[in-house]
Amino acid sequence: MRFTAPLLLLLSSLCWAQSNTAEYSINVHVISSHWIVVPSGIGPVPAQQLNVIIDGKKYELEADAKGKVTILALGDYKAKLVEDVHKSGYEFSQTYEFQFPDGKTRKFLVFGQSE
Repeated sequence: MRFTAPLLLLLSSLCWAQSNTAEYSINVHVISSHWIVVPSGIGPVPAQQLNVIIDGKKYELEADAKGKVTILALGDYKAKLVEDVHKSGYEFSQTYEFQFPDGKTRKFLVFGQSE
């Protein structure tokens, strides 16, 4: 009986981790990664820009710098759509949240689309 509580805790944490991973079901292929400097009211701010392919469509994504400026390695990542606003049939606003292999996440705003 005294092993029941730790066993239940372990099983519930495994289920939570598995369901959390299942949320990130969108495959994103990063084809380029670079940094730019964006003007702001407090001075220039670095931002990371990515060129990606999602479901066969090419997008440009951007994220604010957090900490040290690093380049995201090219390749495949898991993501989920956290914002999807369609103001009309021809305009939209989207934000994706990437989940990295170490479990960390970062949000990227779609700022461009191409064919």
